[in-house]
Amino acid sequence: MSDRPRRRTVVGGMAAAGTLFPAWTPAPARTPENPDMIVSPIVELRQYTLHPGRRDILIDLFEREFVETQEAAGATVIGQFRDLDAPDRYVWLRGFPDMEARKAALEAFYFGPVWQAHRTAANATLIDSDNVLLLRPLDAASGFSLGERAPVGASGPGRGVVVASVHALSGPDDALPVRFREAVAPRLAAAGLAPRAVLTTEASPNTFPRLPVREGERVLVWLAAAADPDAADAAIARARADPGLEGLLDHPLQLMRLQPTARSRLHG
Repeated sequence: MSDRPRRRTVVGGMAAAGTLFPAWTPAPARTPENPDMIVSPIVELRQYTLHPGRRDILIDLFEREFVETQEAAGATVIGQFRDLDAPDRYVWLRGFPDMEARKAALEAFYFGPVWQAHRTAANATLIDSDNVLLLRPLDAASGFSLGERAPVGASGPGRGVVVASVHALSGPDDALPVRFREAVAPRLAAAGLAPRAVLTTEASPNTFPRLPVREGERVLVWLAAAADPDAADAAIARARADPGLEGLLDHPLQLMRLQPTARSRLHG
């Protein structure tokens, strides 16, 4: 969350890398068929490592002070999560219409009065906030179907579990993005992990360098939803038992089990 440089730590054991892809046409912010489908052309996946026991302190502060104020500045706060397998990791996603809008929104928020008033308290919870992937949807169908946001003051977990995975790509000619839609996504869906959103690296220069991102890497990221941790675990077990899936991915399936916070709009 910090607006000053911090040491980057790769968390979750996921080797990650992002890519230069062929020409891509941004999708509309909302599809006419589904008014709750948000297709943010630019998405940040932010994974924070926190001081032990500080995660709920950051979540309480974030959900009280940093949701509506970021959206008023021009960002879309897509989802906020507790990592079920890492008690000191906080994961969240936010979106922007384009890179220039990202720059304007981040300047408005981080130079604005709310962040300036609470930055010390937020940064005191953090060990590392630089594990950030700058992404864009794989295609126009790769949006986020978002629910209503709970009101300020809501606490505890949100509904269901979001399962996320980050796949390293070998370079701009890696076939996984094409193979994912054709062969990987159907097998994940058969296991109970139908991808809700699929994203790849946005290779544009970082327009707000005060917040570092993982540059020079190539990745594909997907997210799926499950009704609860048991359903997520059963689906993960089925996916890992599919030998063809690992072959298509060229590496073992590595996953994060993310529990939405009370005010997350992305949930199971």
